[in-house]
Amino acid sequence: MQRIRSSAWRLFDPLCSGAAGVRSGHPTAARRPLSSGQEPLKKTPLFDFHQSHGGKMVSFAGWSLPVQYRDSHIESHLHTRRHCSLFDVSHMLQTKIFGQDRVKLMESLVVGDIAELKPNQGTLTLFTNEEGGIIDDLIVTNTSNEYLYVVSNAGCREKDMALMQNKVSELRSAGCDVNMEVIDNALLALQGPSAAQVLQAGVSDDLRKLTFMTSAVMDVFGIPGCRVTRCGYTGEDGVEISVPAEKAVHLAEALLENKEVKLAGLAARDSLRLEAGLCLYGNDIDESTTPVEGSLGWTLGEITSGCPSPCLKKNVAMGYVDGKHSKIGTQLLVEVRKKQQEAVVSKMPFVPTRYYTLK
Repeated sequence: MQRIRSSAWRLFDPLCSGAAGVRSGHPTAARRPLSSGQEPLKKTPLFDFHQSHGGKMVSFAGWSLPVQYRDSHIESHLHTRRHCSLFDVSHMLQTKIFGQDRVKLMESLVVGDIAELKPNQGTLTLFTNEEGGIIDDLIVTNTSNEYLYVVSNAGCREKDMALMQNKVSELRSAGCDVNMEVIDNALLALQGPSAAQVLQAGVSDDLRKLTFMTSAVMDVFGIPGCRVTRCGYTGEDGVEISVPAEKAVHLAEALLENKEVKLAGLAARDSLRLEAGLCLYGNDIDESTTPVEGSLGWTLGEITSGCPSPCLKKNVAMGYVDGKHSKIGTQLLVEVRKKQQEAVVSKMPFVPTRYYTLK
């Protein structure tokens, strides 16, 4: 039986090429602290709302965010799989790229084919460095309003901003028509099999026409100008709603009036994404990882993320394994807390995804 080393774990975000899934029947390693910065934590427009609803606030990527509410982590996780949950993801960086050369700018920075996106269609893509390492993963939407809507990770905010601003300056100096601005909106994610049904009660648009990775601007529970994108970070059907910051609490309260909806925090978001086989930037992918391979600097491999799966009732983990040991069903020994435990290479996602597409 081959050996694979476990590393410390954190939390995470989409896109992982070449990663292997590992299942284990034994307890897994303890998580790392969510954040360790000394600067004052930033607050989302829903900070007071979270506290009034029993949110346990923690530090994550420089923000004060709820790790869970009155329900346990596992209760929140399973409620999302069976019904739907509301997550505050307002810490994510939202930007607008506009001007006639907006596509030229974005295609000079990412690996995706932005020019081929249809109006209001989005794609998951990557900022990469000159060596092909991943600077960040992000979603780019080609809106019908003559701008690109970009959502990227809070932990990469400063370097993402610098990357885009430097490219704007470079292209403008060459006579191109392009610019950018930060969108100061809140961002709420409604995730789970009943998410569309819940949201449909508050919009006049037919959500059956809004398929996975498409987006539209609409009035939501009386709030004009909300951008609704059918996507998420749980493997379930769901939406992310970009809403004016001053209306975020109103929207959250309107959604919570439906008995299908409960609040969920970072803990559930982490285990949901891991079951769905989605990667966390800084853990499973980073600047030493290319889109097609990991930095395999170990004898056999390394675990990058893991947790007990509430749905499968066993432990799951993601990591990189040397190619000759990556076949599905290969038995491995995982070193956790200096103890060896049995594991098996498994296909991802561990739990089937349920993204909405037209039949």
